[in-house]
Amino acid sequence: MQTSAASASMPPNTPRLITRIDVSKKAWEQEPILHNRWHPDIPVVGTVEEGELFRIETLDWTGGQIGDNDSADDVKNIDLTQVHYLSGPVAVKDGCGEPAHPGDILVVEVCNLGPLPGDEWGFTGTFDRENGGGFLTDHFPEATKAIWDFHGIYAQSRHIPGVRFAGLIHPGLIGTAPSAELLAIWNERERKVCSDGPEALTLGGCLHTRPLALVPEPEGALLGSVPKDSPEFKRMAAEAARTIPGRENGGNCDIKNLSRGCKVYFPVFVEGAKLSMGDMHFSQGDGEVSFCGAIEMSGFLELKCEILRGGMEQYMTPMGPTKLHVMPLFEIGPLEPRFSEWLVFEGISVDETGKQHYLDASIAFKRAVLNCIDYLSKFGYTKRQIYLLLSCCPCEGRVSGIVDVPNACCTLAIPTAIFDQDIRPKKGGPPVGPKLITRGDAPMTPYAGSLPTFKNPCPC
Repeated sequence: MQTSAASASMPPNTPRLITRIDVSKKAWEQEPILHNRWHPDIPVVGTVEEGELFRIETLDWTGGQIGDNDSADDVKNIDLTQVHYLSGPVAVKDGCGEPAHPGDILVVEVCNLGPLPGDEWGFTGTFDRENGGGFLTDHFPEATKAIWDFHGIYAQSRHIPGVRFAGLIHPGLIGTAPSAELLAIWNERERKVCSDGPEALTLGGCLHTRPLALVPEPEGALLGSVPKDSPEFKRMAAEAARTIPGRENGGNCDIKNLSRGCKVYFPVFVEGAKLSMGDMHFSQGDGEVSFCGAIEMSGFLELKCEILRGGMEQYMTPMGPTKLHVMPLFEIGPLEPRFSEWLVFEGISVDETGKQHYLDASIAFKRAVLNCIDYLSKFGYTKRQIYLLLSCCPCEGRVSGIVDVPNACCTLAIPTAIFDQDIRPKKGGPPVGPKLITRGDAPMTPYAGSLPTFKNPCPC
C-alpha cells in the first residue's frame, strides 16, 4: 500500500495542529486570529474530519491581561469587554466530505489537555465590585489575586500556602456557533431581562451592581479574521453575543467534569458546526464562585469529533416555542482526583438579614459558601484567601433539597486532604496561640466605593 510523504511522517495518533498560541503576543496578533464573541459568520480557521485527532491551543480567557506577580492591580483594571478569547471556529465534516448540518449532534471527545509547555502557571481572582464584581461582591468588594504554580498534576500557590491538590483540567468554555435565528433569540430575551428590571438586583439582602445580562457590545470585540475597519465587522459586532453566559450551544458553562476522556454532545445550528473553545482551567470548584474563580491558564486540547445525523430531533427535546431551545449533554470521563474524606457545609434559603426566601437555591448555596468561608478562616487563613480557594479547589456543590417549603438546601463539600492540617471539628476548638499557623494573605487592591449595610450582622 502506498502512503503519502505527509502521512508517512506522522503517526496515526499524532494530533494535527489547527491553532498555535504564542503567549507573548496579543489575541489579535495570533495566527490565526482569535475571537471573543458568538456569531455564525465568524470565519473558520480549519476543517477536521470525523475521527481525526486534532490539537487546539488557547490563550487564557483575558488574553494575557493578568500577570504572574504579587499585585492585584491588573485584576482591578481588567478590560472585561475583551473576554473570552476563543480559538476556532473549527468546521467538522464526515468521511465523505459532507459537513455537519443544522439538526445534527456534534460529539466531541476530549482525548488530552493541559497547560501550554513553558507556561505552567495560572491565576484565580476576585474582581473589583465596580468592574465585574462576583457572587459575594458585597462581602468581598476588593480585587484580589492568587497565583498558582503547576507541578505535574498538582497546583500550589504562594498566596494560599498549606494547600495542594491535583487539577481536573478542563475548558471552561466550549461550544458550537449559533445560527442567525438563535442569535436573534439570545439578544431579544437578554435585552428583555435588562429592560424588565434595574441594573441592580438584590441577592441575599444585598444590593448588587452587576448587570442583569450582557447584551452585544462592539467595544473590545474581536471576530477572527474579519477586518476591524470593514462594514462586515461593524454589522457583526453589533449583533454578536457576549461569551459570558452558557447557552443552548454550550459555551461558558464552567463544568469542571469536562475533562480528559469525556464526551460532549453539542447541538449543531450552522453548516460545519463551527466549534470554538477557550477559558482553560487547571482546576475549579463547583460554582466557580468568585467569577474569575478557576485556576485560569493558557492551554491545549486534543479532540476527536463525530457527527450524529439528525441527532437533535432524535435525542434532544426542545423547551419553549422553538426547536432551537435545546441543551448539550455529556459523559464524565474516567479520570479525576480521588478523595475519600470531605467536610460538608449546609445552607438554606434564608439570607444574611434573616429574610426567608421561597426555595431559592442561589440564596442557599450562597449561605453554604459563606458558612464555609467563616469556618475555614479559623485555621489561619483570611476570608479572602478562602473565597479564592473555594473557586478553584475540587469542592463539590449540590442542590441537596428543593422540595421542602420554604427552604431549599444546598451543600458545599470540601476535600479535607488538600490541607496540610486537620480542619475537622475537635474537642478544644480550632487552633489558637502558638498552635495557629497564619498563612499571610492574597494580593489585594482596596475597594474605593461604598457598600450597602446589612440590617443584621453578616457572618463574614
